[in-house]
Amino acid sequence: MNALKSFFLNEWYFSVPMTLMALVAFALVAWRLLLNISAKSNLNLLMPDLQEALKKKGPKAALEICREEKGLIANVLFVAGLEAADQGVAAMRRSMASTIELEIVPRLNFLLAPILAIAKIATMVGLLGTVISMINTFNAISAESGNPKGVTSQAGAIGLALFATAMGLLTAIPLVFFHVLFKDWIGRFELKMKAASQKLIILVQNTKQGKPAV
Repeated sequence: MNALKSFFLNEWYFSVPMTLMALVAFALVAWRLLLNISAKSNLNLLMPDLQEALKKKGPKAALEICREEKGLIANVLFVAGLEAADQGVAAMRRSMASTIELEIVPRLNFLLAPILAIAKIATMVGLLGTVISMINTFNAISAESGNPKGVTSQAGAIGLALFATAMGLLTAIPLVFFHVLFKDWIGRFELKMKAASQKLIILVQNTKQGKPAV
């Protein structure tokens, strides 16, 4: 603990920015997790309601249901598709594909770039702090080369210099881990959106043809 305290006091020009980066980064991770939660739609409950609304009142009734729902699939993707339902299935497909590409995917990738940037910068700043501290330490050793006790006294400073690298890695490793998890979640969410789009198109087609939707 004394060594850590000494690092924060003596190397404040590295420790303070790195601490701020870590706090900002993990705040971004928490924000991104909340956005992931808010992006979800309960399709198991929604699809039967849409089927019933389409069968009894048509696309406009289903559109109102989707506008009241939370989540990107119901409130954004399905709304885009149902707004184009009167123009036919091809128009629905184009509208939903455009919405996924231009609106939903950018929202899904929100904050991922700064999270990864901080992870990389924290590692480099930590290494830079270690290099500068080691240079200062070896300069002190060189100045005291004729005094064995003075050289030995610098051993603690060498260990202290490594705190910068350790702090950078402690920030970067969790951030890279979360970044990979978020990218995987986005990939799976995109597949879910495509499957949901196809289900909505089938519901609308079956309703227009007067067939029971499945």
